[in-house]
Amino acid sequence: MSTTSELESGFDAEMSFESALENYLNPDFGDLEEGSIVKGEVVRIDADHILVDVNFKSEGQIPASEFRDAAGNIGVQVGDKVDVFVARKNEMEGTITLSYEKAKRMQLFDQLEEVQEKNATCKGCILRRIKGGYTVDLGGVEAFLPGSHVDLRPVPDMDALVNQEFEFRVLKINRRRSNVIVSRRVLLEEERDSKRQDLLATLAEGQIVKGRVKNITEYGVFVDLGGLDGLLHITDMSWKRIRHPKEMVTMGQELELKVLSFDRENQKVSLGLKQLVADPWQDITEKFPANARLGGKVTNLVDYGAFVELEPGVEGLVHISEMSWTRKLRHPSQMVKVGEEVEVVILGVDQEKKRISLGMKQVKPNPWEVVAEKFPEGTILEGAIKNITEFGMFIGIEDGIDGLIHVSDISWTKKIRHPSEAYQVGDMVQAKVLTVDQENEKFTLGVKQLTEDPWSYVPDRYPVGSLIEGLITNITDFGVFVEVEEGIEGLVHVSEISNKKVKSPAEMFKEGVTIQAKVIHVSAEERRLGLSIKQLKEEEERKKPKEFRSGSPDSGGQTLGDFLKQATEEAQEAAQESAPQIAEASASPATPAIEDGASGTPVQESASEAQAEAPIEDAAVAPTDAMAEEEKKTE
Repeated sequence: MSTTSELESGFDAEMSFESALENYLNPDFGDLEEGSIVKGEVVRIDADHILVDVNFKSEGQIPASEFRDAAGNIGVQVGDKVDVFVARKNEMEGTITLSYEKAKRMQLFDQLEEVQEKNATCKGCILRRIKGGYTVDLGGVEAFLPGSHVDLRPVPDMDALVNQEFEFRVLKINRRRSNVIVSRRVLLEEERDSKRQDLLATLAEGQIVKGRVKNITEYGVFVDLGGLDGLLHITDMSWKRIRHPKEMVTMGQELELKVLSFDRENQKVSLGLKQLVADPWQDITEKFPANARLGGKVTNLVDYGAFVELEPGVEGLVHISEMSWTRKLRHPSQMVKVGEEVEVVILGVDQEKKRISLGMKQVKPNPWEVVAEKFPEGTILEGAIKNITEFGMFIGIEDGIDGLIHVSDISWTKKIRHPSEAYQVGDMVQAKVLTVDQENEKFTLGVKQLTEDPWSYVPDRYPVGSLIEGLITNITDFGVFVEVEEGIEGLVHVSEISNKKVKSPAEMFKEGVTIQAKVIHVSAEERRLGLSIKQLKEEEERKKPKEFRSGSPDSGGQTLGDFLKQATEEAQEAAQESAPQIAEASASPATPAIEDGASGTPVQESASEAQAEAPIEDAAVAPTDAMAEEEKKTE
């Protein structure tokens, strides 16, 4: 016996068969074109597939993944009407291939083409960052957003835009390749141009406006006024000195500003922030009179000095030369640091240029004034050597004040090339104050001035023409230096060594040998003592012949050359005396008889004797040549 359920199922089967038969007999049944979008009804939902009836011989099977959302849930139910894309159909087998995703993409492309034609906008969400830009989800179709079309200016952090929704303008569609290119910058430019026109119509100098910080540079801040950018220069941000605009503003910060200037033609706006408050430099001379002493805070250090804030918006400069009376500073950081509280004195105020000159060293008395009173010129003092240089050495006098002993003021007589030859750092030195230059802050000392200059009595001790005896200390190409006493040297120039030409004094003299010379020049001012060996020899040569002829008892010490010279002179005198007698004898006709001294008998002079006496001049020449040879040997 049949049950009720079996009867009902049989009835449903009959109804389904009848409806299928009606559909089959319907002229539109199965009239589907491949590549078209048709409406279908969801008839069954499985885990992997969904069956959709599109009035064909069989239902189309579509993957369930095409109906799932981002969370993985299927977005349709049995009986829902959906648009599907007919991908392929087989009349013989009665099968059909459908796609819900393709139908949705085709509909989106139709909508996007309509948006592009109407120059409208569409909303999308930036999915991810890719090379050259972003991928944007336009509700099922992924579009490409170039990086240059993201904003009006380059975006510092491109990852910050991911997962954010924006309005876009469709630039290009390629349905065959399923490519869509969108832009956000186009919309921002249109919005900016619209706001700019409205702003230009109302903007004026002196107006108070609001804007948002758009970009920060070293020289100022660019502010978006709503369609038009204005520049807030760093000098117009605060009455006080700031090193960088980042000290006062941040990106995206909203500011209230004053329009300083507006160039409508070039659309340039200059803005000011400090102009919204009163100028603290008004009546500045009354607030800070000259020589006033007050405190301040170091705000900035530069190579040439330190800036000190006296009150908010008012700063003065302490030049590096006004920091210390005695220390030679290379950089202000050797004295102060940023943030340090210091005491200063007002040196000068220039209200027009907004400049205040300050001094730190003026807080204390000038130590140079004290030193000038305590150590006048001529004072003898003692101090330790603090530093030695090529040109001298520095002696510590007072705290921070050093005196200089120049290398030329160390000794009257010694030639010191470097102070380290005589002194070392730390040695105690006694010296005499030579000059105290308070204006130029110079203090000079001298060691040699403690004693009298030995050259002052050299002209009296060694007058011109006097004979000296000294030790050869140095031999040069131009002469020989002779030390006549300790510290006093004379020079025998090469031209004063001998009558003969001297090529090199070193061939004739040696250092350490004692010699005699004649003083030919002396000058205490020039510290020069000129000596001559040549003149000394000439003077001796002039004296020796006279002494010999006068029969001086000192003739026993004469040389062979002196005797030969004397014999030559006597022979010449005898020849001169006998010359007349010879002339008379030759003139007489007969030879006169000469009486013998012993017997008184006349004696006839023989010819041989006359010939022997005749060549008197030849006899005198020989000793002369011998004398010249002897003089050469003596020299």
